This record gives sequence, C-alpha cells and structure tokens, in this order.
Amino acid sequence: MRIGLVIYGSLDQATGGYLYDRALVETLRAHGHQIRIVSLTWRNYPGLLRDNFSATLFNQLRHLKVDLLLQDELNHPSLFYLNERLKREISYPLVSIVHMVRSRAVSPSILNWFARRIERRYLNSVDGFIFNSLETKQLVESMVKEAKPSVVATPGGDRFKPKLNDVEIKSRARQPGPLRVLFLGNLTRNKAPHLLIEAAAKLEFDSIYVTLAGRQDIEPVYLRYLQRLVKRCGMEGWVYFSGHLDGKLLAATLRTSQVLVVPSSYEGFGIAYLEGLGFGLPAIGTRAAGAKEVIQHGKNGFLIPVGDADHLARYLRRLHQDRKLLARMSLAAHSSFRKFPGWKQSMERVERFLTSYNQLSRRIRSPRRKK
Repeated sequence: MRIGLVIYGSLDQATGGYLYDRALVETLRAHGHQIRIVSLTWRNYPGLLRDNFSATLFNQLRHLKVDLLLQDELNHPSLFYLNERLKREISYPLVSIVHMVRSRAVSPSILNWFARRIERRYLNSVDGFIFNSLETKQLVESMVKEAKPSVVATPGGDRFKPKLNDVEIKSRARQPGPLRVLFLGNLTRNKAPHLLIEAAAKLEFDSIYVTLAGRQDIEPVYLRYLQRLVKRCGMEGWVYFSGHLDGKLLAATLRTSQVLVVPSSYEGFGIAYLEGLGFGLPAIGTRAAGAKEVIQHGKNGFLIPVGDADHLARYLRRLHQDRKLLARMSLAAHSSFRKFPGWKQSMERVERFLTSYNQLSRRIRSPRRKK
C-alpha cells in the first residue's frame, strides 16, 4: 500500500503520540508499505484553523498518490473543514490516529467549547479510526454521528526491553533513604507535575526525592511557576529538573527509581505508566480516562482524584513508610506489565486493520475524485 501520514513537524518529537506514530511507520515500512509524510507547521490556534483554507495544502492532499491517508488527530484544527472539501475530490479513505481527545485535556471555558465543536466536526469528517485505548474509542464514538471502522491498539511499554528479576525489584524497594519518585512527561499543566511537588512538600523532611523528567520548553511560563513552587515549598534539594531523558539515560533512571507519578488531568492512555510497570515501578495516576486501563488501584499502583495533592501525599507516605508494601506493589507492577502487548504486536494489529480496510474500501467505495 501507499500510505500518507499527516503530522505537525517531524516524527522525532518527544511525546507519547509521536512515539506511537514512529512505531507505526516503522512497522508499516517493515511490511513493505510505502509511507509519505505530510508535515504541517505548528503555530497558534488561529493559524492552524487557517490551514483549512490553504489552496497549497488542499492541492497537495488532493493530488497525493496514496491508497489511504492517515492523520494524527492532533492535526484536527488544520483539517476539520479541509477534509470535508477534500472528500469530494479524492478516492482514498481518511483514517485518524486518535491518541486522546484534545478538548478534554483543558479546563472548561468558552474557548474550549469552541475547540470541542471543531474537534467533533473533524472526527465526523474521517472514514475510520485507530485508537490507543478503549477509553478513547468510547469517547470518540460518543462524539460521532455514525459508527466507523476502527481498531484499538494500545501503545507498547517495551522499547527499553526492561530485564529485572524479582530479587532485584524487592531489593530496590527495601533500600533505605528517601522514596525515589519519578515524574515522566513533558512539564505542562495537563501533566500536573505541580501536584507532585505540592504532595512531596506535605511529607516529612528527607522522606522523598523527586525527579521531573521531561521537556521544559513547551510551556515556559508554567516551568517558571514550577521552579518558584519548589522554592516556596522549601524543596530545592529534593526536586531535580532533569530535562528530557531518552535512551540509556531514561532506562537507567527508570531502573533506579522506586515509584512513578504522573497525576495528569487527562490521559488518553499513558505510555509512561506502562513503561514504569516494565521496570517494576508502582504507578500513581488520576481516575481521569486512560490511566484506569493500566493502573489497578491498590495492586500495581494507585488512582487519585484529579487535582488531589492530599491523596497523592497519603499514598507516597504509605509507600515510603511500608517498604514491604512497596516491594509487593513493585512485583505486581512488573507482573501486570507482561499482560500488555508490546509495540510489535500492537502495531502489527494496526497493519492488519489497514490492509483489510483498504481492500474492503476498494470493493464498496466508488471513487470520489471528479472526472
């Protein structure tokens, strides 16, 4: 198949969504499919909306020689109306890769009401979906007018090929000293690292050490707020801003940490939770959306209400004071990780779906392209 993929920027960006897209592209190419990347420029929201009226982009997609066009759902502001125009001119189907419903990840407001209408219109403009979780699938299906072909393929957590045995995991959990807590994600309001700082400040002195691992350049104003918060809480020696980590350095950090905390206000799935489980790290997330598909409350981690620093502090204190509990939950985390498919298995599931869908669409769809 000849397959197009619409994204913002390049595939090399450090987010879970781009990691998913990269893994999918690699798998499709390994199966002999030709991939054409269509890169759009990321800018402010009004600028993205103007893409819908770009003659250059419209003609580029209209004349694209592909059998199927994938679109990362992140691009929906640029495509919500353009897709409707495009479908009158093309013969290939449009399939959206939905990592999360973006309008759910921000606080309610008039602007969000508008953005949600834009996103709903986009979701109704495509022909099929690739979902990263059942939660995402259910939410999208509540927003579209009719059922569309889809596949659910969860992200993998095995990119670092973690290899720890039970003895190593129990030994790490019982090491004395501060509880070593890792936050893994970009430093943005949605990911809520401020909640972890606030919770850590509620614990006894010397009882916790926090590493904030993630890009710091996405929301500079929020980064400065975090830095001020650390000083205000008197946590300068106990909170470390590591910046973005990847490869061997990230794997080493996961291996030496004891708990993973990402208290996001919303997650479509949460690759970080799964990667943490692979290293035997109990995960703490919120009850909002996709984290529930990874974290079993009280077994391999804890789920807290959104924005609740008190609950988070309570669980962190409990894990610090009860190292036998930490060891049991660490072993449970490692065990539950093995029940999830890896990247290869998940992406091959998507490849089979796309191949089958392309064959079916050729039989039942009449060409849209004008003569």
